[in-house]
Amino acid sequence: MAGTAPGRHPFLTVTCGTVRGVTYDNRVDLHLVTYFVAVVDHGGITKAAQALYISQPSLSQAIRTLERRLDTTLFDRTGRRLTLTEDGRVLEVAARRILADVERAKQKVAAVRDLEAGRVEIVTFATFSIHPVIEFVQRFRRRYPNLTVRVNDAEGPPGVHAALRRGEAEIGITDLSVEHAGMITVPVLEQEMVLAVHPDLAADVPDPVTRAQVRDFPLVLDLGSRASAARTGELLGDQNVVVDCANQAALWQFVERGTAGTIVPRRVAEKQIPGAVVRPLDPPFRRPVGLVMRPGDLSPAAAAFVATTTGTPWEA
Repeated sequence: MAGTAPGRHPFLTVTCGTVRGVTYDNRVDLHLVTYFVAVVDHGGITKAAQALYISQPSLSQAIRTLERRLDTTLFDRTGRRLTLTEDGRVLEVAARRILADVERAKQKVAAVRDLEAGRVEIVTFATFSIHPVIEFVQRFRRRYPNLTVRVNDAEGPPGVHAALRRGEAEIGITDLSVEHAGMITVPVLEQEMVLAVHPDLAADVPDPVTRAQVRDFPLVLDLGSRASAARTGELLGDQNVVVDCANQAALWQFVERGTAGTIVPRRVAEKQIPGAVVRPLDPPFRRPVGLVMRPGDLSPAAAAFVATTTGTPWEA
């Protein structure tokens, strides 16, 4: 081939992409590659055109277009049956790899679409890391065992918003009593907030306990979360928060060891603080929890997470 160094083929010298070491650009359309392989497989234009359900002149023109774009001759046309030239044989190897990779990519896309593969990114903060996040994820995984979930940690509702805006997650799980401007919110459940105390501290705590009485009771809370502090503000006295703790596991340990009581969802008190005495509040204290998302379409996996989370009522 004039102007081409030995061992080099101009149709393999390209700029846009790479398929297993073979690079190519938009000079070669995928349908031309498909037509080329069909002609090779069927040994000629006539049978290939029949298999492709296109006219013989159209297929002949497509092959000529491919040769023109690659500036080479792909078939030896001197005999009754088309045979590949040296450049044609090199292109055949590359073409079959390209078509195989395209088919694999289509299968991967279909798997994600059909929820046979993929991942959903969610973001939340410590307050909800146990309840309801674990139960949300468990229900989702039971329904879609081939999908994975990544749970990202944020600093309160502002951190959830920031992660969603940056595209680090598609779904936020957060306190819906906080404003979520510019976001879509989906209410899911209301957590019943209760006072959890060690039995040694519970003797003089009435059932239920009024909010005024809680203001005189020693508490361990996370005051670093403005959302949590705002929600529990009317339960705070002058000096009743004796431990300010952002670590949920440590907070529960303080309660379990009798240091102070805390305000937590009933489900958390019953499941995560063994032996704690639970006192409901009077009047009741409920915290709305839900999903927050950016406007626009969700990925199939994220849409499935929303559907499973909102499809059946949850125990508060």
